[in-house]
Amino acid sequence: AIFFERYRYYSSHRSDTERLSAVMTDSLDRGDIEGLKDALKADGGIPAGVLLSAVNVYGTKAHQATIIEGAAAHAAGLLKNYLDVIVTLSPLMGLLGTVIGMIGSFDVLSTADGQPFAITGGVAEALVCTATGLFVAIIALIAYTYLSQQVSHYISSIEKLSSVYLAIAEGKEK
Repeated sequence: AIFFERYRYYSSHRSDTERLSAVMTDSLDRGDIEGLKDALKADGGIPAGVLLSAVNVYGTKAHQATIIEGAAAHAAGLLKNYLDVIVTLSPLMGLLGTVIGMIGSFDVLSTADGQPFAITGGVAEALVCTATGLFVAIIALIAYTYLSQQVSHYISSIEKLSSVYLAIAEGKEK
């Protein structure tokens, strides 16, 4: 469920960095800040949103790099939401199944009048739970790796757009 939620979130918040770089360069060269704001709003992606926070205060005494750093840190936090839960929760679910199976095994031992083979069903149940937990953990690790790469892609896009913006904006101020 977490994977699908994050996948959907990431898919709906992409930015076209190549197009935005061109629009940003053109808009800033012409001094069309409102056009740049409109383009960033229309894009709607996370990298565009980070840049929009700086463009909104363009021409003021606000330090552009600081604004971008703060917005980027906030965006990175939103992108990383729930990712650690995926990898941490899966093995714990398998361990819980193992413990429940072992409790069942010892419960059988106490009521089976000391029959040594009565415990094997509970141990088998515990091992099935462990194997299932490991399978889920492996799948979750693959999902985590994919989502982590998506976060890295977003952060890279934010850095690319920010560096282009800051280079042009700081050049205009001088």
